[in-house]
Amino acid sequence: MRCLRILAAVGLLALASTAFAADPPKKRVLFVTHSGGFMHDSILVAENVLKDIGPKNGFEVTVYRFTGDPDAKVKVKKKVDGKDEEVEVNALQKYSEDFRARTGEQGKPGEEVTKENCGRINAETLKNFDVVFFFTTGAASRGNIPPLTADELKDLTEWVKKGGAFVGTHCATDTMYDTTYGDLIGGYFQTHPAIQKIKLHVEDPKHPAGKPFKDGEEFEDEWYIFQKAPFSRDNLHVILSIDKDSFKPNQARPDGDYAIAWGKQVEKGRVFYTSMGHKRETWRDPRFQESLLGGLKWAVGQAEGDATPSAKLKPGDK
Repeated sequence: MRCLRILAAVGLLALASTAFAADPPKKRVLFVTHSGGFMHDSILVAENVLKDIGPKNGFEVTVYRFTGDPDAKVKVKKKVDGKDEEVEVNALQKYSEDFRARTGEQGKPGEEVTKENCGRINAETLKNFDVVFFFTTGAASRGNIPPLTADELKDLTEWVKKGGAFVGTHCATDTMYDTTYGDLIGGYFQTHPAIQKIKLHVEDPKHPAGKPFKDGEEFEDEWYIFQKAPFSRDNLHVILSIDKDSFKPNQARPDGDYAIAWGKQVEKGRVFYTSMGHKRETWRDPRFQESLLGGLKWAVGQAEGDATPSAKLKPGDK
């Protein structure tokens, strides 16, 4: 009887150990939707989708909607006694009004942006996260309020090099021009044609961000064309690209290279980017959600995937 009790206890311990191993702590994601430049109307949908699918897949999601100084004074034009007058308001007040107007849907306004939605991205706050995820715009060189200061960009870069994960979607390449940010994420936006349906080229079908798609299947979104540099297959592992015969660019690249998604190793850390995400419908598309989750899991080391720069791959490597 004693032996049976010991065996039962050992069995319970083994089951408890297995259950614990199967349910690791959630990875902490900081989703930044600060829009110092163009504000996408899909931001609120993006936030809600990530808050929904993240926890179901091992990610705890925190959102920063505004990373500037909420108490800074800015001037805006408002109607006063029927006339346009320039008045001074808090930066957060203006941003909140813009956010509500821009992100509303089906005749309903979007949500407010409060101080609870604000935060800085620096060495101290980065200690609280495993992934920083950008869906953001803004560049000081273009007269905008960027999501990061020069010192914060340095902090983020060092954090990634030490093992952090950085993920970006769509307009994450349309920010902080004339800084080292482009080297971190892998490219800068140059232009885009009208929204159109293209055929996808799945360059790495084994990568978790590429698996949800079939080579040649159609997808509609706003497709970015990237500046010549720093985008380079010498540094990036391209996962998805556009079948150029299905694409009508407004400014053709001489090399015909229209990448969509890529990954890269940055010392001990990883970077994943996809240019998908302009449309609300994209965020609601199960294929995109699965691809995004695959990129997130790969970036934090929870999913296997190649990071070899595409230019260094040999025939048969994919």
